[in-house]
Amino acid sequence: MPKNEFTTMVMIKDRHTGKTLVQDRVKSWKGLSFPGGHIEDGESFYDCAVREVKEETGLDVYNLKFCGVIHWLNNKTFDRYMVFLYKTADYSGELITDCDEGRNLWVTVDELRNTPSENQTPKYLPIFLENKYSEAFGSWNDDEPWEIVYK
Repeated sequence: MPKNEFTTMVMIKDRHTGKTLVQDRVKSWKGLSFPGGHIEDGESFYDCAVREVKEETGLDVYNLKFCGVIHWLNNKTFDRYMVFLYKTADYSGELITDCDEGRNLWVTVDELRNTPSENQTPKYLPIFLENKYSEAFGSWNDDEPWEIVYK
């Protein structure tokens, strides 16, 4: 039976420096990525985004704006993996520099774009930065490369 997995990801921008908060992930999906994580039973996507950011960074985020969805479909097993995307420049608290996922740091969008990453985060920047997309879709399996299409 196909599995469905739901997660969130939040792009946090510092109004003063213009930099964004990323995690240099050391577990799965290694490389620079925005904070986020798995949705718990009974939890809304928005509440998950807020909770995951707090757990991983120590920051309280608010006024999150929904950006869209990244959606992968395994074309052999029909498993689905969906990431609900948010962004904000409204946050408070003290940043935790190290967490279980990796190290948290502020980088420019250009630094993020130009840093090689196993998790392909730079490919997803258009959905966060441009107001013309609502979904990024990719079909994959373990034997073939995958591409992402914006809708």
